[in-house]
Amino acid sequence: MRKPQPFRRESIRVEAMVTRLRERVGIDLEVGGIGPSERKVTTRHVLRPGLVLAGYTEHFESARVQILGNTECRYLAWLGDGAADAFSTLLSFDPPCIILTAGNRLPDGLAALADNAGVPLYRTPRPTVPFMGMLRDVLTDHFAEQLTVHGSLVDVYGIGLLLTGAAGIGKSEMALDLVERGHRLVADDVVMATRTGTGILMGAGTDLAEHFMEIRGLGIIDVKAMFGVRAIRYQKRIEVVVKIHPWDENEEYTRIGMVTETEPILGVDLPIVKLPITPGKNVTVICEVIAMNHLLRHYGYDPAEAFTERLRKRIESKEGRAVGRGVDWFERDFE
Repeated sequence: MRKPQPFRRESIRVEAMVTRLRERVGIDLEVGGIGPSERKVTTRHVLRPGLVLAGYTEHFESARVQILGNTECRYLAWLGDGAADAFSTLLSFDPPCIILTAGNRLPDGLAALADNAGVPLYRTPRPTVPFMGMLRDVLTDHFAEQLTVHGSLVDVYGIGLLLTGAAGIGKSEMALDLVERGHRLVADDVVMATRTGTGILMGAGTDLAEHFMEIRGLGIIDVKAMFGVRAIRYQKRIEVVVKIHPWDENEEYTRIGMVTETEPILGVDLPIVKLPITPGKNVTVICEVIAMNHLLRHYGYDPAEAFTERLRKRIESKEGRAVGRGVDWFERDFE
């Protein structure tokens, strides 16, 4: 079976970008030009073209979305009759679109120049810096590196556990058991992993499968319809990989947990727990313990290190006595 390869989107239509922005902020079409559907954005970076308006065009990144805030708009108004030439210089590079922030408007006649050049012009009441942050979030997510992972992603006590393993080993059954115990399903069978700009790995399901699950011998079930909205999530950070496989006598399994193994996914090193399954083993409870143990380590407590430190102190004390009871005497409790 061919291993899935990471992929990135190469472009986004201006129309699609604006649609996503409308869901977050108020962005209105000022001049349509030739229509935003004909134009594409090919980079996640944005630019405020103040130097270009001033006449310096060397190293100008014209493929970026151009943002005109208070400074740029007031500069054009200050230019007076020279504003048309300055704005025409910007339009000559054919940027994908121009967005006016903070409720600004262009001086008279400049909007018509954009219309004639076929460059879509938008306006939003949002301040420049917050709006640019939102726009970067939209573009960064769109152009982020993605990978299709075969497995189940479940939110267990706030920790995203990615259950992986061979087909038919029981990943979906484990995820279903965790949901029945009050945890939340993110995706089953196919997990879309996306690396964010901060090096965090996010996971989500596909738009087709959503929160449907295939249980061998039973068929397709709808987790949301069966367990309610409390049992699902649409996205979750992937924090621990749980690799499920049959018990192998030749495999080296962690007994103490002093060495943490990792598995890279899209360049992000995630801690991995190899979980062998045998008849009668309650793997669902073990998954809960994996999540809680990860929480303990996150908050600075490592059980393996605590036990090792206790053992070290016993050895250094040179008491020379064997391991005894955990209590010096029994209280009057004979249950």
